[in-house]
Amino acid sequence: MSKTLSNTVQHLHLNLDRAGAWLAPLTLRLFIAWEFFESGLEKFNGQNWFEDIRERFPFPFDRLPATLNWELSMWAELICAVAILIGFGTRFSALVLMVVTVVATAAVHWPADWSSLSELAQGYAITNKGFGNFKLPAIYLAALAPLLFAGAGKLSVDAWLASLLCKRSQR
Repeated sequence: MSKTLSNTVQHLHLNLDRAGAWLAPLTLRLFIAWEFFESGLEKFNGQNWFEDIRERFPFPFDRLPATLNWELSMWAELICAVAILIGFGTRFSALVLMVVTVVATAAVHWPADWSSLSELAQGYAITNKGFGNFKLPAIYLAALAPLLFAGAGKLSVDAWLASLLCKRSQR
């Protein structure tokens, strides 16, 4: 590779890295906020159907009244979605939404019966054809993981608060 091409590629990578520090977490935050706020809004405007599946909730949620589980899920989805959108308390909100997603997967999206990995793999789908439908929750968990482990990124309230605290501690 010529030196000019090598410098161009290196310059491009540097610029993508700079932009990525701002845009990559923001993109995940927009996606997660949209998806979970929409789900919370459906619960807010809908009827509680958790009583029908309460026995499928994992411990300790199977011990709670269906109405409380509905409220916890709805408010977690609405509040944490807004928090993630603005990048405030992002790691905590991501963890809360991961718990909501795991509970939803266990109660709704996981296949009821499967006897082999090939049967389980059929549940990795968006539509339920008798084998579960845990593809979308898996995508949500994959999108939430970077927010949990790396935070909201530079374009967030979390980053702004961290810079204020850093300036304050330098005094």
